[in-house]
Amino acid sequence: MSTGVLRLDRQSWVRVVNLVVKALLVLTFAVAIFVPPEAVQGKAMGFRAPLFLAPAVIVPILARVRGWDPYPHTADALASAPFLLDTLGNLFGFYDNYNLTDDVLHGLNWILLVGAFHAFRFRNVFDRRDAVFLGYGFGALAIIWWEIMEWVVSEDGFGGAGGLSLTYEDTIGDLLLSSTGGFVGSLLAVSILGPIRDGRS
Repeated sequence: MSTGVLRLDRQSWVRVVNLVVKALLVLTFAVAIFVPPEAVQGKAMGFRAPLFLAPAVIVPILARVRGWDPYPHTADALASAPFLLDTLGNLFGFYDNYNLTDDVLHGLNWILLVGAFHAFRFRNVFDRRDAVFLGYGFGALAIIWWEIMEWVVSEDGFGGAGGLSLTYEDTIGDLLLSSTGGFVGSLLAVSILGPIRDGRS
């Protein structure tokens, strides 16, 4: 029994997508930090940069140290994509101009994030039902800590984060949307990336 993610990782187009996502992530932060438009003022882009770029650096290091073959292009791209979308949303002023941007991206980004989690975990095959709820739990924990980090940064004004405009209602909405997105992402990832039954199992 093999896994869908291992088959994807061997596809050349997945490698290309991964490289494009990571290149765009670096480019958007270069623009946001060195020639920042008005839309990113007060969004603590300098503080975000090392955190948002970390997955793009850590995954290749882990892959090399652990000798993963094939290289985890699927997980790598999925782990970087949420940070790219969030940065683009700030860079082009979507968060300020379109009220639904935050809601849409909280749901979509957690689908991608939990997908990345499964893309790593499915290198070790385990029961599909357990996998769905394990991914769901990972997504729930991720949004809890994300909201805590946002609150701390906003309260302290750390990194110039004076433009986050956090409210209680916004936080509760983010928790609901992201955890729901995580559940959807877990269902999709288990179906697409998980064990492939080949008739002999």
